[in-house]
Amino acid sequence: MTTDTRVGTITTRIPARMDRLPWARFHWMIIVGLGTVWILDGLEVTIVGSVAARLTEPGSGVHMSPSDIGTAAAIYVAGACLGALFFGQLTDRFGRKRLFILTLVVYVVATVATAFAFAPWYFFICRFVTGMGIGGEYAAINSAIDELIPARNRGRVDLAINGSYWVGSAGGALAALLLLNTSFFAQDLGWRLAFGLGGVLGLAIMIVRRHVPESPRWLFIHGREEEAERIVDGIEAEVRRETDQELEEPGQSITVRQRKAIPFREIAQVAIRHYPRRALLGFALFVGQAFLYNAVTFDLGTILSKYFDVASGAVPYYIVLFALGNFLGPLLLGRMFDTVGRKPMISGTYFISAALTVLLGVFLASEGLTSWTFITLTAVTFFFASAGASAAYLTVSEIFPMETRALAIAFFYAIGTAVGGISGPLIFGKMIESGVTGKVAIGFFVGAGIMAVGGIAELLFGVRAERSSLEAIAKPLTAHAVEEEAAPAAGAEAEGRPGRRAALEARRHAEEERARAAEHRAAVHELKPRADEGDLGALDRLRVEEALAQIAEWDAERLTEEATAHDERAHAEEAGNEPERAGARERARAADERARALRERAEALAAEHPEDAEAHAALAEAAVERARAREQRAMAAQTRGRAEHLEGAEAEIAEEQANTYDAWERMHTELALAHAARAERDEEAAAQHEREADVHRLSAESAADRMEAAQHRSAAETLAARAGTAEQAERERAAAAERERAARERDERIRTRILRRQRERRAGLHRFRPGPGERFYAPAMLGALGDWAPDAEIALDREVNTIAQALIEHGPTSRTRLAELVGARYWGPGRFRAALREAVHEGRAQPLARNQYGPPRATASTMEP
Repeated sequence: MTTDTRVGTITTRIPARMDRLPWARFHWMIIVGLGTVWILDGLEVTIVGSVAARLTEPGSGVHMSPSDIGTAAAIYVAGACLGALFFGQLTDRFGRKRLFILTLVVYVVATVATAFAFAPWYFFICRFVTGMGIGGEYAAINSAIDELIPARNRGRVDLAINGSYWVGSAGGALAALLLLNTSFFAQDLGWRLAFGLGGVLGLAIMIVRRHVPESPRWLFIHGREEEAERIVDGIEAEVRRETDQELEEPGQSITVRQRKAIPFREIAQVAIRHYPRRALLGFALFVGQAFLYNAVTFDLGTILSKYFDVASGAVPYYIVLFALGNFLGPLLLGRMFDTVGRKPMISGTYFISAALTVLLGVFLASEGLTSWTFITLTAVTFFFASAGASAAYLTVSEIFPMETRALAIAFFYAIGTAVGGISGPLIFGKMIESGVTGKVAIGFFVGAGIMAVGGIAELLFGVRAERSSLEAIAKPLTAHAVEEEAAPAAGAEAEGRPGRRAALEARRHAEEERARAAEHRAAVHELKPRADEGDLGALDRLRVEEALAQIAEWDAERLTEEATAHDERAHAEEAGNEPERAGARERARAADERARALRERAEALAAEHPEDAEAHAALAEAAVERARAREQRAMAAQTRGRAEHLEGAEAEIAEEQANTYDAWERMHTELALAHAARAERDEEAAAQHEREADVHRLSAESAADRMEAAQHRSAAETLAARAGTAEQAERERAAAAERERAARERDERIRTRILRRQRERRAGLHRFRPGPGERFYAPAMLGALGDWAPDAEIALDREVNTIAQALIEHGPTSRTRLAELVGARYWGPGRFRAALREAVHEGRAQPLARNQYGPPRATASTMEP
């Protein structure tokens, strides 16, 4: 039996939304929570190298020989390679966050367990598991960082984080000087504390890491686009609050076919078919840096002691200077990888480090170096080599599709370490044992040659990835699948505008859903007499058919909203100015959110457990609030566009009105976040977002008051410019009396309507029907309110009047055409249906046939010839 792992095909702008974010506190949290893994690795490797001699001494508490130390180092490297491959595949399958939490737990437990070592075999096991945790961290962390950091900053951030390995290395060397000092700690205690130090640092990182979100890119590809949207909405709201600036419009969208899981065989086939040159590039870069680094790093202390007579106790000071050069390289050169470009900088750092390595070998062979000049030249060499090595991790993370990102990092790390990381120390070790500086120099020449090969590979196969979206560098495999399926239909699609055709297709599916709903309603009518007679089986089927009819109706409305979104996007492409385009794009997103709300309502109705129903209902409310926020943003964009052509008081009024829309938009965004938090049962976060919403509501009311003040000033100026005649005053009094009469009639209609609705309070499944609730209000409709009538009722009365007037003007009209005439798509989910229902109840509209309405009978009779 086969399992279909496909979910659906979606179009999203989440990558563009993430890449256009300005730098904020959120990005620092990513660096602190995720980037510090390299410090752990540097600390781990350096401490082990520093305490190795102590472990072989009598009284250390663990009886190990020098050969056991070498075996432990090899086991640690093997664990890192296997851990990278094992956890890398799991990272691509189960998500970044699950794995970067799991691998850190593995590291912390294993390194703390090492502190309690009592025998070599136990030490070997702990070192292997520690290596697995660190190797898994490489895959999970680098993939998550690249997917959460904006494209314009990705290069410098990645290099700085990878270079932070040497901060841990320097810290480990200095800590070893203190912890191995028997004046402070016993011979069998200091080295144990050294391992415990890594565990304490890991626990501190865990606290920060808990707040790092899952990668939205991974979520939307794996069928969890709702969660991805919530995460990005929250990040955007946080960045807006922090920077106090409006975010720029996101760029291009991407269409992918979602998959719950992607088989490894499929990943390998597509990756090899599409990216063989990139695979060669990753292999060359990793082998080059792994050979040189492992050779020099493992043997640096031996070279200093054997050829420069440096005492073993002073070696850590040289290691600190070496580590400083390695850290400063990526930190200072990282910015140029985003500005100058990947190819010139990666190839340049590999070539420069190769040339300096040759120079280092020449000086070493001629014995023209002292210990300090040797370590200084070595630090300068690795200033460039470190930037190039860090760029190797950046490269393989960028140039392969998202579904393979973690596995690609793991694979090239493992193969680079296995090939270059093992051969390098072996070659150098043999040459150092000879005691001849000329042979050691040959080892440096070999390392230089392999680094130069990496530089040549970058020139031939390098990818210009600077400041580019990850999806533009390497499209997700799921996007390739969509393109391959769409290729046969490309010619037909080119005949018309894709947006308009998609809208027509969505409306076609909506009609099919309405037909399905009608069939379910027919079944309801057939079952009702039997259910009324007490047939329990018929009663159960009746309830099911009612639920299915409601779900089908909501699906039809959802598809209609999706069609509206396609129409608005097409309108945005055809718009002649930017404000109109921005408004159309926001209205499209509002329609998308309304469609999402309807989908969640259907899920709530179909949920098996009350907790799931409540969660889906909360998510529906969150989508409704996001739709309202988008509508407010659209109105703000259009109002500002209109303000550009106004002057004086009129321009001031328009600007204040736009500010009012902005404040309402922020309020709705916070309410959406509150509902989303409530869906996750986080009441504390929900309460915090609701408090923020109250602040924005007060800001909106304040802006509305300022707008009203500007209107009054404008009116005063207009009146002052006119001649104050008695006739003008009489007209003003008559107009005021007419307004008062209209307000009384409106209030009476609203009273009658509310009393009637209280008598007809909804029950059963009708509770889920969309429509205005008790707390509904229309922020765009401002003005004087009655002492008792809520905003929702005033808005509803205006909408009923609009429907009645449209029917009087146009005569008998279909429901769909009527909705277009009154502009119902801007009213919000369920509002047109509620207003039409009230118009029928009040006799201001009469149903002529199914989905056909006309003006009141008296009005209709006067229209006949």
